[in-house]
Amino acid sequence: MNDVTLAAPYVFSSRACGGLHVRLGGVDVVMRASGALWLEAERMLVAADLHLEKGSAYAARGQMLPPYDTRETLDRLSREVEALAPASVVLLGDTFHDRRAEGRLDSGDVARLAGLASGRRLVWVVGNHDADGPASLPGDVVDELATAGLVLRHEPLPGHRPGEVAGHLHPAARVVAARGSVRRRCFLTDGARAILPAFGAYAGGLSVRDPAFAGLFARPPLAGVLGAGRVRAVGWRRIAPD
Repeated sequence: MNDVTLAAPYVFSSRACGGLHVRLGGVDVVMRASGALWLEAERMLVAADLHLEKGSAYAARGQMLPPYDTRETLDRLSREVEALAPASVVLLGDTFHDRRAEGRLDSGDVARLAGLASGRRLVWVVGNHDADGPASLPGDVVDELATAGLVLRHEPLPGHRPGEVAGHLHPAARVVAARGSVRRRCFLTDGARAILPAFGAYAGGLSVRDPAFAGLFARPPLAGVLGAGRVRAVGWRRIAPD
């Protein structure tokens, strides 16, 4: 499909896979329906805020949630790796819900995480929940990663930061239509920087209309809203507060 101009500077097109192709800081990227970002030229898969073992953390405090969030999250990540065969996988911070989460992993999940480094580069960007990175898993632990003119970090820095790709804020959008509204996780971009949705099964979502997003974009951003097997481009005016 040919690229369609929504409003300068957004240039995007849908993909057969259901993803949304966007020019981000002059770099071709695809917002995947899984919530991961695909850097085509670099063959790099980026996922933010997996929050592995969030369920077990809540259970330890007496709030009993089904203990399957890590498995579900890794299943989705594994499908992306199988579909794309990336040269590198970048986990963009808060991969673990807390600093003890790695020790609570099932042995099978440990093996799956370690397998991400087999035949490719695995990069752990540290976040506020996992500031030390993994203790025993393979891969490179970094504060941020520069690649192809982009800078990948966990938490977006204040002000306008062209080329920044971040997570941390768990963006979600409530989209208003004639027959009502729906709330979904989303990517958020103004064509210069992007904030990724949380990838984790139990990770929450913060309204993109929240003051935490104020001042991060030079112009009203575009939301790549996650749907069933598809990412939909939604303009700022169609997004309502919670």
